[in-house]
Amino acid sequence: MSNRRNPIIIAHRGAALPLTHPENTVAAFRRARSVASDWVELDVRRTSDAKTAIHHDAHLADGRLIASLERSSLPRDVPDLDEALLACAGMGVNVEIKNFVAEADYDATHWLSQAVVDAARRADPPVTVLVSSFSIAAIDRVRTLAPSLPTALLTYVLDDPAGTIAECVARGHGALHPHDPTVDRALVDSAHECGLRVNVWTVDRPDRIAELVAMGVDGICTNVPDLARRAVETS
Repeated sequence: MSNRRNPIIIAHRGAALPLTHPENTVAAFRRARSVASDWVELDVRRTSDAKTAIHHDAHLADGRLIASLERSSLPRDVPDLDEALLACAGMGVNVEIKNFVAEADYDATHWLSQAVVDAARRADPPVTVLVSSFSIAAIDRVRTLAPSLPTALLTYVLDDPAGTIAECVARGHGALHPHDPTVDRALVDSAHECGLRVNVWTVDRPDRIAELVAMGVDGICTNVPDLARRAVETS
């Protein structure tokens, strides 16, 4: 009998439905719970008045830069991190810090890292939080502020898997979040041998989910958590 542990199902930006449950909204997070997601992944950015905004892009749909707006100027369905964590109670939450050097809202002070740590600490009821980012400096800052808060490095291209894994380990990060097309068994095995968990994004095809289950990945970030759950359980 296999001792394999099934990967956790992570609802990408919540369990979104475009017309009724837009991504990164309280409605999408609540739906994620209703379809038995283990975790929710969400994106956090900063506003001009030192507040948080759960939003994937740096700009709103109307073109306004979130970092140039006060929190009160945002659309009603854009929650702050406290509201998002409350909506996700009972699930784990993967908070992705959005702070790209190339984007208009880049902040060299990494204020968001402090804001995420503070929100995780005051969450009531308490929520299990994992902080990820494509910016290793952002999660390094989280590690400095809260060494016990789990962190993960997001990657899109992996030109040097061994080097990336080694850097994660050296900096004290506990997980690698690679883009699905870069994932194979060798990567998963190498990461596991170095003590890293592997949570893959974003995977919606049942056949690919079955392949990742066989590789032993730890988490699957998906837009279709209900379908992903069935794919995992039948793999």
